[in-house]
Amino acid sequence: MTRSVAGLIAGRWVKYVIVVFWLAVAAVALPLSQKLAGAEQNDTKSWLPGGAESVQVLDVQANFASPSTIPAVVVYERATGLTASDRTKLAADARAFGAMPELDGKVFDARLTNDNQAAQIVVPLNLGGDGWNKAGDIAERLRATAEAGANGMTVHITGPLGNAADSSKAFAGIDTNLLASTVVVVVVILLVTYRSPLLWLLPVISSGVALVVAQGAIYLLARHAGLIVNAQSAGILTVLVFGAGTDYALLLIARYREELRRHGDRHEAMTEALHRAGPAIVASAATVVLGMLCLLLAETNATKGLGPVAAIGIAVGLAVMLTLLPVLLTICGRWIFWPMRPRLGSPEPTTTGLWARTGARIGRRPRAVWIVTAGVLAIAAIGIVQLGATGLTNKESFRGTQDSVVGEDVLARRGAAAAGNPVVVIGAAAKSDEIRAVVAATSGLDPATVTAFPPRNGHAYINAYLVDEADSAAAYATVDRLRDRVHAIPGADAKAGGTTAINLDVRRAAKYDRGLIIPVVLAVVLLILVVLLRSIVAPLVLIATVVLSFGAALGISALVFRHVFGFAGADTSFPLFVFVFLVALGIDYNIFLMTRVREESPRHGTRRAALVSLAATGGVITNAGLVLAGTFAVLATLPLTAFAEIGFAVAFGVLLDTIIVRSVLVTALNLDIGRHMWWPSALSKATGHPADARGPEPAVAAAQGATS
Repeated sequence: MTRSVAGLIAGRWVKYVIVVFWLAVAAVALPLSQKLAGAEQNDTKSWLPGGAESVQVLDVQANFASPSTIPAVVVYERATGLTASDRTKLAADARAFGAMPELDGKVFDARLTNDNQAAQIVVPLNLGGDGWNKAGDIAERLRATAEAGANGMTVHITGPLGNAADSSKAFAGIDTNLLASTVVVVVVILLVTYRSPLLWLLPVISSGVALVVAQGAIYLLARHAGLIVNAQSAGILTVLVFGAGTDYALLLIARYREELRRHGDRHEAMTEALHRAGPAIVASAATVVLGMLCLLLAETNATKGLGPVAAIGIAVGLAVMLTLLPVLLTICGRWIFWPMRPRLGSPEPTTTGLWARTGARIGRRPRAVWIVTAGVLAIAAIGIVQLGATGLTNKESFRGTQDSVVGEDVLARRGAAAAGNPVVVIGAAAKSDEIRAVVAATSGLDPATVTAFPPRNGHAYINAYLVDEADSAAAYATVDRLRDRVHAIPGADAKAGGTTAINLDVRRAAKYDRGLIIPVVLAVVLLILVVLLRSIVAPLVLIATVVLSFGAALGISALVFRHVFGFAGADTSFPLFVFVFLVALGIDYNIFLMTRVREESPRHGTRRAALVSLAATGGVITNAGLVLAGTFAVLATLPLTAFAEIGFAVAFGVLLDTIIVRSVLVTALNLDIGRHMWWPSALSKATGHPADARGPEPAVAAAQGATS
């Protein structure tokens, strides 16, 4: 940030204009932000790969049934066997379900399992455009009817509607709960960090303004520009804005506190703080924004939609933290730091603290330190082989017991699969009989359930039920087998879809997304580092450390998931999301450190500058890591396995990056490589500093009392 821009923001009168501006923007954005939940798209299609075969089937299905129609499977069980009165009850319930105003199709008579101990009734219901949010209420109405007069039969609501009901319940209040938990985490960490009863208010207020404005902007884009927002991206937005925004606040406040010890006028101190810290904060935010926008390359709509949502949140957070927060700090003056007010001429305590001593120890044998550290991280990365990010079944997706899962288990134990998840085949109307014959002859499908609907708009429409559970490996194999066979019918242009096919297509799209987006993100981050640091060696070294950190975080997380938490695997999007968050956010801390090293190198030489910078920034970067880790850990409180996994892995990875990778590995590499870290810039040719000329020994001693 140029000194003139920094001076304008910290100006004596402009600061009041900035406060009024953000208050006005927040006042306009607040009512819009409260509508964001209503703009979320949580229907099936909004999560899917845009060009997938299952999506093409969904488009044709609209000719035969409303896209808002979702089947419910009502499961009954009596361990001693269903009685004659039970069967009478089932028939009466089927008639009652058939009278529901939301009914869209035919309710068939109850299907009994072979052992006569359980039965299921499939009820196709049209829940309208807001069906995901209505699923819970509809499920309770079905349950009330089924349980009335059940006389000891147990009842469960499963199938697509039951799954949707349990999912909507898990997401219920997610925005409010996440916000409350995130604020508590941030406040506690800031209180411990600053030991001030007042200072924490300013970053929290600024983050709150940023979140409201970001949510308002995203709502407008969702309503008027086709931006896809779902419960997942909305939840991550809250965590990201508070976590990253507080990180930027910590860096700025730390530099401002330093400058208050050098300048008697707080406006001059803020001008210098913005001038010095601003470029690193802007570069860090730009890295995250561009990294998130890389998600637009994804095939999966849910992943593609997260990119701009997260990017908007970071961009707004950056704007607020570099304008509103500085003026609030300047208006308040030194007293906001009470009881540890920075006084003019007083020493900066970070230069003789823990991180100065840590740097001195690393400086004794930097090459041995970085080799051992890198080796340990590489060994930790081996745990990735146990990750199993091939997707989660419905049962594995939830933490705790869900009624839809229990219902599926009942049918599975009784040798039946839930009938609410048919495989759907569409094709040319003229080939309807041929398609039907192929579907009926495909192993893994129940030939007795094959149904051909009257053709419409030139399309044939056939469905059949799977023999195996809809989210099992055997069911996925059946879909592949069916697709191979119907694709081979000449002139049929046949395609297979349905819930199982959708899940299969999502898995494959996630694999494609990982293969494409991960290299692109690395290239974008590398380019930003090259421009920022004006070097080639330093960016390559930093990228290598971040990738190593990501691998170690993923490897250890995989071991914890399997052997501590007992998770069966990971969601297909897990590796990509964790990579983007850890690389885009994790590189922030390297940017904070390395821009300070570059700033100090002309005066001290790279080796001494590395130790001076670690001493000066170590505390604030560690605290920033704790904030970001704490906010992402909040995701683990949700009853959804995918969120718990992302929350744990990102939180652990951030801590690993800030405490080990940035402070130990990067510092040791700086000490070992020295001025060559800045090749090919002129700084790499500067040999006038004793620390760079003779090795790290002089830097070790200098770190004990150096000031920046």
